[in-house]
Amino acid sequence: MSAELISILVLVVVFVIATTRSINMGALAFAAAFAVGELAADLDADGIFAGFPGDLFVVLVGVTYLFAIARANGTTDWLVHASIRLVRGRIALIPWVMFVITGALTAIGAVSPAAVAIVAPIALSFAARYGISPLLMGAMVVHGAQGGGFSPISIYGSIVNGIVEREDLPGNELVLFLASLVVNLIIAGIVFVLFGGLKLGGRDTGTDPGPDGRTPEGDGPAEATSAGTDAGSRLDPAKIATLAALVALVVAVLAFDLDAGLSAITLAVLLSAFWPESSRKAVSEIAWSTVLLICGVLTYVGVLEEMGTIKWAGEGVSDIGVPLVAALLLCYIGAIISAFASSVGIMGALIPLAVPFLAQGEIGAVGMIAALAVSATVVDVSPFSTNGALVLAAAPDVDRERFFRQLMVYGGIVVAVVPAAVWLVFVVPGFG
Repeated sequence: MSAELISILVLVVVFVIATTRSINMGALAFAAAFAVGELAADLDADGIFAGFPGDLFVVLVGVTYLFAIARANGTTDWLVHASIRLVRGRIALIPWVMFVITGALTAIGAVSPAAVAIVAPIALSFAARYGISPLLMGAMVVHGAQGGGFSPISIYGSIVNGIVEREDLPGNELVLFLASLVVNLIIAGIVFVLFGGLKLGGRDTGTDPGPDGRTPEGDGPAEATSAGTDAGSRLDPAKIATLAALVALVVAVLAFDLDAGLSAITLAVLLSAFWPESSRKAVSEIAWSTVLLICGVLTYVGVLEEMGTIKWAGEGVSDIGVPLVAALLLCYIGAIISAFASSVGIMGALIPLAVPFLAQGEIGAVGMIAALAVSATVVDVSPFSTNGALVLAAAPDVDRERFFRQLMVYGGIVVAVVPAAVWLVFVVPGFG
């Protein structure tokens, strides 16, 4: 058995173990990089660490550090409640507010699971209170997060654009962002229509009774909800400074082309210096599991590149003989695996595998990368993925087994339909 085949089989084993044994895939990937690098590729430690993504490490730590502070001092809650006030209590607009909020959070740098973790509990509570389908609300939150997930300063966008740049592929950051946004927006619209969104028209939070028969003007649980909204609506100096820091991050990256990770860490440190009480636990709330996952997988991918596995596998896909069929196969591979594992891990491994295939020039690189990125992330509503699991856990007053089955069926439909759709739209025309 060739060393290249061994390294790919080890990667498959890593995904299987991570999925079935709940072990961080990044930790497994580091161990696999050490074993394969030493035993199959004869690499020393320097060769193994050559693929460690130091720039992405800083981006992940910096951005999640800043958002941990924003969450601790109540800035993210303020953003959610302010958005609810903007729609003046109209229930039909609440799912779209949640879509926009999660999209905005991921677009300016929040990790997708972090944005879902922030918004999903509030969104699902609104769903239970006002009789909105939890599947509708959960799908809107997840698709919103993925819709904004590929902006140039987002985590997903930084990962994919960084890989494209390192692999010397033609890329287009705007096309990647808009591709994910439009696809998820279309899916959200379909879900809204199919799962009762249109029936919410004409109802509002001030007059519509919830499951307990009370209105928000009454007493009991509804009164507590109103009080919570009022508390979350108060701006104080810490929240104002945090909002200014988020705006400053966007300006620093987009207007001045500064590094997103270093800018975020600097802003987070400044906030911590002025408000140490609310920032004390922020470092422990950095998405360390996500950092470990991404850095581990990309380090293993670096080992694959060092030993020639990437080129070997890409040539194998190309040998199918029909480039469009090979492209479709890669989209489905990304979607199926991502439904049961990490989207960022899949993107980190899948795009480099497509490099030799794209180098032939028969398939447009920009369209193919967009199709791969969307295929690997749009399926995150699956209850086996982090975002889907967060939605499942956040839903109050539901039959959890029934909700799990609904998410699983919906995730299966997305896996079956979306890769073919994005392949048809982005790959077949040959963009890029």
